[in-house]
Amino acid sequence: MSGIGPVEPGENTRVQEAPPPRPRGRLALLYERHRRTVLASTATLAALAGGGYLCASRPQPPPAPPPPYPSQAIDLVYAAPVTDSPGSAADTFSFTVLLSVRSGPPVTVTRLTQPYDGLSATSSPAAPFQTKSHSTRKIIVTLRVTECEKTPRNPGLPFLDVTLRNARAIEEHSFILGTRYARDLSRTLEVACSNDYR
Repeated sequence: MSGIGPVEPGENTRVQEAPPPRPRGRLALLYERHRRTVLASTATLAALAGGGYLCASRPQPPPAPPPPYPSQAIDLVYAAPVTDSPGSAADTFSFTVLLSVRSGPPVTVTRLTQPYDGLSATSSPAAPFQTKSHSTRKIIVTLRVTECEKTPRNPGLPFLDVTLRNARAIEEHSFILGTRYARDLSRTLEVACSNDYR
């Protein structure tokens, strides 16, 4: 086939005629405005729905790690014996410990005791008391000899039993306070129970 001329429609095609002219009256203008508003609103709703889907399908950040266990968040350190406590007797031993909360939520000391049956323990402040994160609290512990027969002659590694609570857990933990505490406690027990140890 060769030749120059207008392109003719192929099989199963037809020539599309131009749409009839639209009326230009007052009602036609109102219809056009309404139609444009509806189309714009529909497009806005579709965009918002698509954005909501994208936001909902976006991966969520991992949850924050749980706070540390209370015994992992604190330090309990023997500071020194208290030598000027009023009403101190030969059968008492008062000393200072420092409780520091390194991280996490506040930690509450609900109980503070020691392991020997022949000694009683009290603290100031009295339990329960709370220590905030990133702070240190001074605690004065007083041990009183109640029965010399039930106290150790030479405590090697004496410790304090402390019950701790924070937002994650409640724990009972034993803190070894070191050789200075062992030496000072031994000296107190020797003076208080010197007659019973002979």
